[in-house]
Amino acid sequence: MAGLTVLLDHVAILRDVMQSDAPEPVAAALLAESAGADGIGIYLREDHPPIRERDVRLLRQTIHSRLVLYMATTSQMVGLALDVKPERVVLMPAMRDDGSYDYRFDAVSDSKLIFESVDTLQSNGISVGVSIAPEPDQVKTVHQMRANWVHLHVERLRSATTAALQTTALGKIIDAVKMAHRLRMHIAVGHGLDYRLIKLFAGVREIDEFSIGRHLIARAVLVGMDRAVRDMAALIRSL
Repeated sequence: MAGLTVLLDHVAILRDVMQSDAPEPVAAALLAESAGADGIGIYLREDHPPIRERDVRLLRQTIHSRLVLYMATTSQMVGLALDVKPERVVLMPAMRDDGSYDYRFDAVSDSKLIFESVDTLQSNGISVGVSIAPEPDQVKTVHQMRANWVHLHVERLRSATTAALQTTALGKIIDAVKMAHRLRMHIAVGHGLDYRLIKLFAGVREIDEFSIGRHLIARAVLVGMDRAVRDMAALIRSL
């Protein structure tokens, strides 16, 4: 059965918008764990906001589930990961010059850059995943890097405007999942899933983890963190 990793960046965004010390990502993490989350994930940007280095270190000291750190392949980020020792690092592209982000690598074009970080982190006992689009050549390249995990970015499924486009996007994700499974990789799916879209993965047993943040935190604002996580965990168990 697939697990649930709850991404907490939008808790930190709320904190920044309100220019306050609350809500605390660590407090949200503890509530998520008690409600059934199997892991806690955070995006750490090179300029750090909205997640701060303090948040990362407090989470490492506090939570009992796995800590998953999403980050770029810069020497600064790799160094922090080696110090903090999360259970897993998920590699993503560095921040663009204009301050924007792409949350998935082109693993084929960036293979040398990614491989060096994969090798460094894994040789220090940290499991590594790479965030990519659900495409066969991307999955094969990540496998060649000897990464432990492939993290499939499903934004195209979320943004599909017709049933036909959604079916096509889902088919590509499932094909990528099955390929990664044949290559004996661990598989995470996320970046845009909500309480409706998660149901489309019923019967896809090869997925090890769903990583969910924005929509779960949005629901938590209305019904509380406990209810939001319990509802998502129940949906995943029913797949």
